[in-house]
Amino acid sequence: VKEFAAHSAAVNDLSFDIEGEYIGSCSDDGSVVLNSLFTDEKLKFEYHRPMKAIALDPDYARKTSRRFVTGGLAGHLYFNTKKWLGYKDQVLHSGEGPIHAVKWRTSLIAWANDAGVKVYDAANDQRITFIERPRGTPHPEILLPHLVWQDDTLLVIGWGTSVKIAAIRTNLNKGTNGTYKRVTSNMNQVDIVASFQTSYYISGIAPFADALVVLAYIPSEDGEKEFSSAMPSRQGNAQRPEVRIVSWSNDELATDALPVHGFEHYKAKDYSLAHAPFSGSSYAGGQWAAGDEPIYYIVSPKDVVIAKPRDAEDHISWLLQHGWHEKALAAVEAGQGRSELLDEVGSRYLDHLIVERKYAEAASLCPKLLRGSATAWERWVFHFAHLRQLPVLVPYMPTENPRLRDTAYEVALVALATNPSFHKDLLSTVKSWPRVIYSALPVISAIEPQLNTSSMTDALKEALAELYVINGQYEKAFSLYADLMKPDIFDFIEKHNLHDSIREKVLLWNTLLS
Repeated sequence: VKEFAAHSAAVNDLSFDIEGEYIGSCSDDGSVVLNSLFTDEKLKFEYHRPMKAIALDPDYARKTSRRFVTGGLAGHLYFNTKKWLGYKDQVLHSGEGPIHAVKWRTSLIAWANDAGVKVYDAANDQRITFIERPRGTPHPEILLPHLVWQDDTLLVIGWGTSVKIAAIRTNLNKGTNGTYKRVTSNMNQVDIVASFQTSYYISGIAPFADALVVLAYIPSEDGEKEFSSAMPSRQGNAQRPEVRIVSWSNDELATDALPVHGFEHYKAKDYSLAHAPFSGSSYAGGQWAAGDEPIYYIVSPKDVVIAKPRDAEDHISWLLQHGWHEKALAAVEAGQGRSELLDEVGSRYLDHLIVERKYAEAASLCPKLLRGSATAWERWVFHFAHLRQLPVLVPYMPTENPRLRDTAYEVALVALATNPSFHKDLLSTVKSWPRVIYSALPVISAIEPQLNTSSMTDALKEALAELYVINGQYEKAFSLYADLMKPDIFDFIEKHNLHDSIREKVLLWNTLLS
């Protein structure tokens, strides 16, 4: 952290060059100070009146001219340049009240005074345009104008409740060395490409890709009282400031109320918005590349709030908070966010479906959401069992990759056995599942009490016979197959050498042979 003891009174404005090597500051003490962030180089200029705005030449670090513009309560906009014999000030404009804001982009300098906004082209030493102060706007001492360059040719003006976007149309003239030089001509080269009114006061404005970030101060019901004094209100009835993302046509895209201490007592002028410039070249598909996101700083008398665009994981969390689990899942599957997010999103999606009692849908999604996690599968098997909904999950349970603990499969088979509606599913499951993944005995113990009861269906009886075979109880299995009159019972006898067991079933056999 680098600290500069630069001024003896309040600092009103800061400006960096495009390389981030130099910082300029101006103060109520009438001074302008330029500091290098990496060396001990320091320059100080005295103007003897409070200075309210400063802008360094974006190429300040690269050029020997070391240019900057500054202005304040005296109403002069000074253009300072390094000459052979030292630094020289040129007054670009004066006579229309204090200079409230100034911004410099490429060769274009925009500033605001009591009358409105002007733009000057330093490359051609030419005044380009004048944009009148919005009618009905409170005096700038009460509500400041805000200027920001959206890009090299778009100037955004936020003043009171008015937003205007001015496009500077340029011509490219080919020079003798084959390069192109931008040439701006006259005031007719400026178009107001967008303009709208807000329902709030603008305390700051900045670009956000192809939209705008606006720091909104929500007025009270009696708007006149908002400007009765420049001092913070003692009534304590102000609302929280909000960060709003809006389109050029004032369509609201997002809104967040800010957690600012003491907001009840602040006025619109007590807040400001700054942003770290960015190229925007990495913005695509609604997202910035990692590390290239713009950062916004909302400054109040007691807090600095840092805001930045939601990243993919923020977006997924927001979708989950609003109950859009399917969209959140789609975002994760599209590769947004960490792969580990799939576990969290999947779990929350299943929880949501369970709460909605959409058990079958939840079960069908388990293979995709739980994938190869045996632990997750077992947790959901026992959760479905607790809800008495395990039969709907059984068809989706994996038998390998991952293989679950024996208990999970046994609990599943018992759940099928105890519900006559699923006896056919039990039979098909017993036939399809590998015998080595569970013990047949707990399932047999659950079925045997149902023998000779009304709940004993043919499907359950055959499933029990299959389980007897798995458990090596061939005679018991033979007895059930005989009761079911299975056509392949003779093959079963030969395979398991059960000839001695057929004596008790002679009469039944005669029936089969007749």
